[in-house]
Amino acid sequence: MTDIELYVLDMDGTIYLGNNLFPETLPFLERCREHGKKYIFFTNNSSRSPETYVKRLNGMGIHATREDIVTSGDVMIHFLKTHRAGQSVYLVGTPDLEESFRKAGIPLVEDGPEESMPEDWKVKIPDIVLLGFDTTLTYHKLERACHFLRSGAEFLSTHEDINCPTEYGFMPDSGAMCALITMSTGVKPRFTGKPHEEVLEILEDHTGIPRSRMAAVGDRLYTDIALGTKNNVTSILVMSGETTPEDLAASDVRPTMVVKNIGELERD
Repeated sequence: MTDIELYVLDMDGTIYLGNNLFPETLPFLERCREHGKKYIFFTNNSSRSPETYVKRLNGMGIHATREDIVTSGDVMIHFLKTHRAGQSVYLVGTPDLEESFRKAGIPLVEDGPEESMPEDWKVKIPDIVLLGFDTTLTYHKLERACHFLRSGAEFLSTHEDINCPTEYGFMPDSGAMCALITMSTGVKPRFTGKPHEEVLEILEDHTGIPRSRMAAVGDRLYTDIALGTKNNVTSILVMSGETTPEDLAASDVRPTMVVKNIGELERD
């Protein structure tokens, strides 16, 4: 671990759970600073904007700025501007995510009335249907998304997490929502959040630190840890969130290190 310069820290299930900051988090961050290590907060949760996360972390006692946070929404915006420039997007996401996309100049298709399918939508199909972790999801949005996909739109999603951990259990995340749409349309999405390489590309560009000097820290095997295993990056599984010992024993995804919680890192 002495070679690690940057900890890529997952958020929910890793540094906090729901609204509760883990007691080990602040001491760990202080040890990082004492040891000359850097950290950045990366979450696949695209339901909130980076600015909302800044307020959330500051409210928990963690000093953070916009530069300290990257979300799967940021990765998708970078992907769209780099590889799908100018293409129209029907966004299935929260108002926070929509605001982030508008600020970035992504051309969003305006939604129509719930009671009918507007006539021009029958011929004006957006280039892309893009789904994030939409905690404001409605049947209306699902209907529109499926109609556009059946009409030829490309299907993209910010991340493939199936469940989001909370204080009281789990709630359906983006991957589960995508599965519903895929079952209806037969169209599978392209994901760009963890564990995909697009994440490391934006992190290297954002921090100037090569992936060989990073450690991905998180509670999910198929996203946080797979980011490491699929891209030759050190990975650290914390057992404070989604993954159970039974999940770990049955998984082909093998982390570089397993710890009870983040408090076991950067110990002398």
